Amino acid sequence: MQFLCACYYDLDAFARFQPEDFKKLGEICAPHDARLKASGKVSLIGSLSLPNDFRTLRAQKNGAVTDEPGPYEQTRQPFGAFFIVEAENMDEAVRIARLHPGTHLGDMMAGGIEIRPIESLERL
Repeated sequence: MQFLCACYYDLDAFARFQPEDFKKLGEICAPHDARLKASGKVSLIGSLSLPNDFRTLRAQKNGAVTDEPGPYEQTRQPFGAFFIVEAENMDEAVRIARLHPGTHLGDMMAGGIEIRPIESLERL
């Protein structure tokens, strides 16, 4: 079974980071990234740009589609990264997702990982 793990980050804290904070962030993340990859259970990892680079298409009742700058929803903790986990069940997916650096950054910034079962996935 596959699970989408969506990572959320505290954008306000990230905006206050100084160069030394980014260095510390890299030092904290590296061993967790290595363990996540070494699990053999992650098939895809991605990071997203900052929300001011996003665009959103919205379907309208009249059949039209609007094209708007920004994310679908403005939040203090936007969706900023994702990964796909191969696991037998939700409990195993949670154990694997805990390896991600985002669950170890509480001293630097708030955030979290939302884990959703994937019901279907097409590779084109």
